[in-house]
Parts: sequence; structure tokens; C-alpha cells
Amino acid sequence: MIIQPRTRGFICLTSHPQGAAQNIKNQIEYVKSKGEIANGPKKVLVIGASTGFGIASRISAAFGSGAATIGVFFEKPAAEGKPGTAGWYNSAAFEKEAHEAGLYAKSINGDAFSDDIKKQTIELIKKDLGQVDLVVYSLASPRRTHPKTGVAHASVLKPIQEPFTDKTVDFHTGVVSDITIQPVENSEDIANTVAVMGGEDWKFWIEDLKAAGLLAEGAKTVAYSYIGPELTYPIYRNGTIGRAKDDLEGTVPAINAILSDLHGVAYVSVNKALVTQSSSAIPVVPLYISLLYKVMKEKGIHEGTIEQMQRLFAERLYTADGKVLLDDKGRIRVDDLEMRADVQAEVAALWEKANTENLTEISDIEGYRNEFFNLFGFNFDGIDYNADTNEVVAVPSIEN
Repeated sequence: MIIQPRTRGFICLTSHPQGAAQNIKNQIEYVKSKGEIANGPKKVLVIGASTGFGIASRISAAFGSGAATIGVFFEKPAAEGKPGTAGWYNSAAFEKEAHEAGLYAKSINGDAFSDDIKKQTIELIKKDLGQVDLVVYSLASPRRTHPKTGVAHASVLKPIQEPFTDKTVDFHTGVVSDITIQPVENSEDIANTVAVMGGEDWKFWIEDLKAAGLLAEGAKTVAYSYIGPELTYPIYRNGTIGRAKDDLEGTVPAINAILSDLHGVAYVSVNKALVTQSSSAIPVVPLYISLLYKVMKEKGIHEGTIEQMQRLFAERLYTADGKVLLDDKGRIRVDDLEMRADVQAEVAALWEKANTENLTEISDIEGYRNEFFNLFGFNFDGIDYNADTNEVVAVPSIEN
């Protein structure tokens, strides 16, 4: 079939298998160009492995340090006449590239919050790897059915206490407008968001893996968070998502206690603002990222998702001397370049004057738009998007 991008708001409803394959190849080539990650992980489980930071983590581990990887994700495979999700095509392309490079790579498709998928993953690790030395937790989901209670929780993206009004942009059209978001109406909204996006499920995974004897001596685990600038605090860090991120970060001591007899350690890595399926859904953030990209590219310090993850692995998690640089709250910070004072000052100045008329000139809205479509396999050079392509692509290790 001929697959063209079809969008609805911040969602792209289609994805392109050849474009996704090119996206994965580009990320692999970047990691290989940076050389081997000394002392890197060798057997890795990535939970939430199909898009964004998850797939970039899997690529960094596999092609940076030759790691065997198991990826867990929840994606929709293609059917005849209907494309699969971008994450499905990403995972298919990753496995193909990994196998051609002689690397072990298998995947499990299903609800990572469920006990059933945890059990399937445990059985696969037992059978094929024995143990893992790194667990990456990179789940991003709007809802979670709690495996112990059966209660379905849905997250909300809202400020707390006060309505929030500020600028936002429709990145498809480039129109800048004001948006007002009403605050949560009750504490249940906050609790549901924490239940979906907080640290409980990460802890469940580590507990189950530990109980099954699948965590190697000195095993590490890392989950991902974001802080961002003060201008996004009301909708992000001080809002419902921020409460969930606080819970995620607050889970580290409990996981460290679980890992203590293995001399293992848990980290939260605070990453920079990037174009992802999740960030595109947050009002204000696309405009901020468009301005941020402009400033960081002009300064020569811009990083995309794969650059962030490769640097996390090579310069934070697996350093030559074994020391991990942490902030005063015990977090890894690879948002350090984004949060540089000079960068934030310039972004703040641009924010004040940003409008529909000058947006193309003062921001990188075109770069934002291009990266958004890249997520779904579109806008890559050398691919004829008017040509027929085979939409039915298998993930080699998954039986449809």
C-alpha cells in the first residue's frame, strides 16, 4: 500500500515501515560512530523499548557495548491494508539490524503493567540470558490497570490548584495562541496519574526479577524523568505529571534497598526536552522545544534522543572510573546542556516575543515538525513515500 502521514492533533495515525527502518539505522550508525562504551552492560532488559528513549536505550546498549537485549512494549502489528504502529516497525527494524550484527535480540509485545507480561519476560530471561545486568524502565502510557487490585487508572495532564494560561503552538500550522488549562478537580486525579506514571510498577518489576534470581551482581536500573524550565512548571513539574515524576524519583531508595545485597543500584536520569509522542501532547512544550532547539543548535550543543542516551550510557552510567555524577538529589542529569543559564536566558527572551508572525524566524518550528514526522517514519531522504510499500512487517522474535 501507499502510506502517507495522516494526523489528528498531536497524533500521527499512520507510520511507514521503510522510514522507521531508516530511523533505526541512523541511530545505530550514530552509536557506532562514537565507539565502544567501555564497561558497558552485556545483558539488558528494556521496559518500554519501542519508541523514544526506550528504543534509543536499546540501541545504545546493543551497538555501544554489544549487549544482548530483551525489549518489552505494547504495540499494534500491521495487518493487510493497515499499517502497524511506529513502535512495531521500530522494533522489527532493530531486531533485524541486531541479528545481522550477530547480537541477541528478542521482544515481548503486551501490557508491561500486567503480571502476565512480567512472567513471560522472566521466563524468557531464564531460558535465554540467565540474568540481566541492566534494567531500563521507560514506560509511557496514559492508563494502567493495576495488577494487584484490577483498578483501571487514567492519568491527566493538568495543573494543581490554579488554572494555567500561557502560549502554545499548533506545530502543524505554526499558529501561536494562548491556552488555559483548568486545574484538577480532586485529589483522585493526582493519585490516578501517580498510579500510572509513578514508580510503583518500576519497583514491581525489580522485585519480581530479584525474586526470580535474574538480577546479576552489581546490576543497575534506570528510569527517566524531566524537570524543565520554570515556564513549564505549572503544567509539568508542579502539575499532575510532576507529582508522578516525584513519586518515580522517590522510589529510588526502595529499589536500592532491594538491590543492596547484590551491590546493585537504581538511578533516575533527568533528560532534556525532546520531540516525542508524549511531549507533543503537552500544551506549551512544543513551543518551548521549538525555541530551545533553535538556541541549542546555534550554540552547537543540540542533542536528539539517541545522542542523549548514548551520552547517558557512555558518560554517566558506565564511566571509566565507575563513578556516576549525581545532582544534590541523587539524580543523573543529562539535561545539563538544556538547563545551562545562557541557554535558558535566550529561550526566555525568545518566549516573550514569540508569535505566529515571527515564529519561523526565531524558532526551529520546522525542525520540530520534521522530528515529529520522523517518529512515524516520514520525512526521510531517499524514501519514495508515493511508492507501494509492504505494510506487513514482522518482529522476528514475535509470533503473530
